[in-house]
Amino acid sequence: MTATSRIATRFAALRRERRRGLVAFVTAGDPDPQASLAIVKGLPAAGADVIELGMPFSDPMADGPAIQASSLRAIRSGATLASTLALVATFRETDATTPIVLMGYYNPIYGYGVEAFVRDAAKAGADGLIIVDLPPEESEELRGPAANVGIDLIVLVAPTTGPARLPWVLKKASGFVYYVAVTGITGTKSAAAADVGRAVETLRRETKLPIAVGFGIRTAAQAEAVASHADAAVVGSALVGKIAENLDAAGKATPGVVPAVLGLVRELADGASRAKVA
Repeated sequence: MTATSRIATRFAALRRERRRGLVAFVTAGDPDPQASLAIVKGLPAAGADVIELGMPFSDPMADGPAIQASSLRAIRSGATLASTLALVATFRETDATTPIVLMGYYNPIYGYGVEAFVRDAAKAGADGLIIVDLPPEESEELRGPAANVGIDLIVLVAPTTGPARLPWVLKKASGFVYYVAVTGITGTKSAAAADVGRAVETLRRETKLPIAVGFGIRTAAQAEAVASHADAAVVGSALVGKIAENLDAAGKATPGVVPAVLGLVRELADGASRAKVA
């Protein structure tokens, strides 16, 4: 199974099942390598249709406090770009179907070497990339090499993406479109469902790709409301926040961290699956 086909296959299955999906974000290596692997391995059975795996970075400027803290915890536990790819490879030993999208910043990829990174990411079993600080105008140096190895470079669209720019941005999209429902950093506020609905309608007029909507989703009810418009709801800050809630006084994982995170994923997935599909 090729990297690109995992994303396409999963969204095609959601359409056949007349079901909305859940994209679950966690940071690789958070809170430590062992707990992180257990969480990632448990996500599909808990209801995650796509895994968005954060690549730890020391200056995650587009992320809010919860994801920033998760990245710093991961780095303190020894996480690197290489260990993130190793986590993906280990996951692939027992799961050949769940799409994995790597999310992060361009600096570590540039330092690793673009060609080497996409080659190693594809070999590990990654399916897509979300690089939040790489504008579309400058993305070809990554987009071309990624496409050559079957990795989708997923575009972000925001409320501030104007009507003149939107079609141009969407022409560069592959895999799915990630609509950032609010302006600002992650995890700080939520969007109104009606606003999400209008935005998704606009996007559907411009692209045939699936649309996932994220930023600010914390509850099953919010996941259901967003998924009633989008093909999938994306949840990140709530999940890494649940990790933080289940650390001990020294910042180490407690026995409850894995079941707590996966329990929340089940709730969110149930909410998304309750969304009515037109």
